[in-house]
Amino acid sequence: MVTLNRAVAVAKVQGPAAALAMIEPLAPRLSGYFHFFGVKGALLLQLDRAEEARIAFDRAIALANTVAEAAHIRMQLDRLVKDSAPGGDAQASR
Repeated sequence: MVTLNRAVAVAKVQGPAAALAMIEPLAPRLSGYFHFFGVKGALLLQLDRAEEARIAFDRAIALANTVAEAAHIRMQLDRLVKDSAPGGDAQASR
């Protein structure tokens, strides 16, 4: 968990690519941890890698322990779908 928190900080200072590179080696150990996939999805979203982000968010939802955890990730996924739809906000935010 400490490395995931650090990756969020690194993303703000060095960018999402640096943070993603930092967490990718953790995938085998954290493959059952919903926070890993939530952070990964958020970083991929920042990198405009929408399909990979959707897959990560779907995995996070599947691994969530509570309805609240799943709802939080679902909001991210809904934003991704909205922004990638024709006429969505994705183009306006660039």
